[in-house]
Amino acid sequence: MLESFSHINQRGDAHMVDVSNKQLTMRQASAESLVLMNTKTLDMIIEGKHHKGDVFATARIAGIQAAKKTWDIIPLCHPLLLSKIEINIEADRIKSCIRIQANCRLNGQTGVEMEAMVAASVAALTIYDMCKAVQKDMVITQVRLLNKSGGKSGDFIAKELDE
Repeated sequence: MLESFSHINQRGDAHMVDVSNKQLTMRQASAESLVLMNTKTLDMIIEGKHHKGDVFATARIAGIQAAKKTWDIIPLCHPLLLSKIEINIEADRIKSCIRIQANCRLNGQTGVEMEAMVAASVAALTIYDMCKAVQKDMVITQVRLLNKSGGKSGDFIAKELDE
């Protein structure tokens, strides 16, 4: 783990990290987010009774688009040529929530953690947007990095959260 922030220079100014001397390596990251909702809303989504169409398909496409545009919305992120973006969405009737997992991969000089986290976040926001007419008090929570591999800092696996 680094002892200082990589996006802050010696003068304390924010700057984009120079990755030009880094080796090309396989980089991978997975992130998740949860959308908590009442059972009526979740049932509508699962049963395909939502008047705006397929909520999961729309959220999946939004997550993919968001990963590709991360550099546009997070100021110090590098534009990346992602080779794989996968968005998995699962409904959990027991916990009355939707779990989104975003996976990003590339061969490059910088990691894809932010791309995975942005993808999981935007997919969750899209679910909220599509369902807010039915339920406004849904909660988006647990946006976090699950794992990453590749690069100088090595591998990372998040600890399991207590239920």
